Amino acid sequence: MILLLALTASVSVFAQGFRRQPTPADTLRSTVVTGNSVVFQIYAPQAQQVSVSGDLPFGSPVRFVKEENGVWKGRLAKIDEGVYRYQFTVDGVSVYDPKSELAGETRALLKVQPTGDEFFAMKDVPHGAVAQRYYYSRTLKTVRRMHVWTPAGYEKTKDKLPVLYLIHGGGDNDASWPNVGAAGWILDNLLAEGKMVPMVVVMPNGTVTGVPNEVPPFAEDMVTDIIPFIEANYNVKTDKDSRAIAGLSMGGMETMEVAFPHYDMFSWVWVMSSSFAPGQDPKAEAERLKVPQNIAKINQSFKLMVFSQGGSSDIAYNNCKNTLKVMDEVGLKYDYVENAQAGHSWGTWRADLKALAPKLFK
Repeated sequence: MILLLALTASVSVFAQGFRRQPTPADTLRSTVVTGNSVVFQIYAPQAQQVSVSGDLPFGSPVRFVKEENGVWKGRLAKIDEGVYRYQFTVDGVSVYDPKSELAGETRALLKVQPTGDEFFAMKDVPHGAVAQRYYYSRTLKTVRRMHVWTPAGYEKTKDKLPVLYLIHGGGDNDASWPNVGAAGWILDNLLAEGKMVPMVVVMPNGTVTGVPNEVPPFAEDMVTDIIPFIEANYNVKTDKDSRAIAGLSMGGMETMEVAFPHYDMFSWVWVMSSSFAPGQDPKAEAERLKVPQNIAKINQSFKLMVFSQGGSSDIAYNNCKNTLKVMDEVGLKYDYVENAQAGHSWGTWRADLKALAPKLFK
């Protein structure tokens, strides 16, 4: 009898839901992209004020107007191509867009792809798979997550593949590269165009909470736990010439924290929009990582060492330049590039990945 009553109550609730009064939210498109402009829409009939914020490169705030049906609309007249995170603010409360077709873990994704031929667009090509993988970190004594991209056809091949370890920046996590970073789409397109060799791309979680400086413990986790997990669970090569590591911002710091002391594990290293820790003496940091002492071995081991930035507007620009002065003094062989003048943003880092992947493992 109790079970019957519970089921009856559940059916009643569902029935009430189906009979509810329709609203404009039922068919509302929260973002309407036309060329290089976008209209934002949210149904909030009782709201007094609505705005939108996020990664959007606003010259001025978007002005929202409430229509008679309770839908607020705001138009951004011009926006560059890219992938952007955004959120609404309704009467002072941050609201993640429940109508977004590409909802991320924290904020919704807005794709601005006027032609559909952008290098980060989802195209009609063979697509790889992005998997969430969990592993136990002996270093951090907890279960952690990573995202792993494998190329189209990986499931059927017996060939061992090289590996790129690709790290996000501060404040993000392992979902950032495959989401706002569009890593899977970029890699799918490059592989389909014959511009890169097949590889496995591991996107670990570089954020370690509860510690004052997360860079060293993540570096230990990478060497002790992440790389062994990948090599035990994926059909990959395990020599240093088949390993690459790259990271942006804080992930760039983590890249150096891993690669310089473990120069014998990697042949390909790329540091994006980063430097030694801001506020620290770069010469002392180089000494701590034993770069001067091991410089001959580092130069011999790294087939490619690159520092890249998003131009002078990149907030890491001066710190990176100061780090490179020390690198010049100790004799590090490296390339310096600016693949996009997009500052400290995903516009820069997506362009970096497009430039990075074709250079690896050749």
